[in-house]
Amino acid sequence: MERKRKIAPQVNVVSKKITTFSELLARMTFANMLGTDTYGGTRDIYQALGYPKEITFSTYWNRYLRHDIAKAIIDRPVKASWKGTIDVIETIKEDDTEFEKAWKELDKKLKLKSIFIRADKLTGIGRYSILFLGLNDVSNREGLKNPVSKSTNKKLELLYVKPLSEDQAEISKYDEDPKSERYGLPLYYGIKITTGTSVTTVNAHYTRVVHLVEDPVDDEVFGTPRLRAVFNRLVDLEKLVGGDAEMFWRGARPGYTGEVSPDYQMTEEMFTSLKEQIDEFENNLRRVLINEGVKYNALAQQIADPINHVDVQMQMISAVTGIPKRILTGSERGELSSAQDKLEWISYVTSRREEQNEPMILRPFIDKCIEVGVLPEPATPYMIVWDKMFSLSDKEKVELGKVRAASMKEFVMSGIEEYLPLDLFLKHFLYFDKTQIDEIIANRERAIKEEEELTKDEEEELMGGEKDTGGNTKDALGKTQNPNPVSGVRRVSQIEK
Repeated sequence: MERKRKIAPQVNVVSKKITTFSELLARMTFANMLGTDTYGGTRDIYQALGYPKEITFSTYWNRYLRHDIAKAIIDRPVKASWKGTIDVIETIKEDDTEFEKAWKELDKKLKLKSIFIRADKLTGIGRYSILFLGLNDVSNREGLKNPVSKSTNKKLELLYVKPLSEDQAEISKYDEDPKSERYGLPLYYGIKITTGTSVTTVNAHYTRVVHLVEDPVDDEVFGTPRLRAVFNRLVDLEKLVGGDAEMFWRGARPGYTGEVSPDYQMTEEMFTSLKEQIDEFENNLRRVLINEGVKYNALAQQIADPINHVDVQMQMISAVTGIPKRILTGSERGELSSAQDKLEWISYVTSRREEQNEPMILRPFIDKCIEVGVLPEPATPYMIVWDKMFSLSDKEKVELGKVRAASMKEFVMSGIEEYLPLDLFLKHFLYFDKTQIDEIIANRERAIKEEEELTKDEEEELMGGEKDTGGNTKDALGKTQNPNPVSGVRRVSQIEK
């Protein structure tokens, strides 16, 4: 029995290793099958077209550093979605709560927005990134492997936050307890600490880490790199753009053929001299060839315009990433296209704020700070208020004002206010906000009241100014006049104005 108890753990370890190896082998087999299922498996498309079958983090990283469109795919959504101010509030009152004060102090101290931007980029390049929290509850590196403890004598303080990539923070151990609420999630990270020219790896407990992913599909730990789906297109773009430059380099300057006259005899010295002249001409050291008995004919230039081929690749990249092509390339052609692209871009960035920035980066960080005691527990659920996406230009404001004024005039003249109240029309058809609607309604009511008073004064003056016991104006013959019809006409006139 004792022997069985000693062997059982070893068997268990070996079994786990075999299972892990089988999973890796299955993934490698699947990767090797990519692009081979053509012509009965005799033709490998990925190999023929130069596409890599296995893409590692370093492959994505190098592509981000060296490929212009790859960098744009990563950077532009990040810069646009984090643009402007970001307020974390507990209430809408003017006086800050303790939670709001603590957040503002932490933000000012650590410049958190720049950290979130860096982390967002790293999350998109790899399968995940982390925010490594430097807390004052440890005195050496060994203490990082311990959970964060709030039972210290001094107040827990966040000293620094380091955004680290998948390559800089490898998962060293997972939670393998099926009864744990963190089953299958990381327990420890191997953090690479760079000091000067040396790199040291230390184990950090998950309570000191905020794990960030983007577009997770079948795994909570690993997301989807932004360049994965378009990687082949990036390779094609590199071939097209690089091939275009090489084609121009070789084809813009035509080659030449030499035709020797039939009755001309070339000596060895003449041939050597001619060869030296051609070498100097080819290397831009000579612009004129001095020779006799040889006629030179320029070859036709072999240059083609790659714009249509490049455009196809850019359309495919735009379709997958959701970034408008003109935003991706930084070019705008025509007011209509610019307006359409701008609306699409605003919609894209707004959804990214709602689906990635806030729930996957901001709130996990804030919740972690509350959990470990860096931020106080808010009395009510906190809210994140984003700055407006894009402000209108002066020209756009004037054009928008013209359209709204024309719509308002048509609304008043149509007489449908009985069925569609003005405040609903302003909200759902002209897209005014609540403050603007309240201001318009208040001004309208004030104008109506002033007009009614003015109408009464004018009628009194025209009719002799005498009123009966009911407050109605009498004319010179003593007949009572009803001011309402006149008042109603003048009221519509005032609204039209």
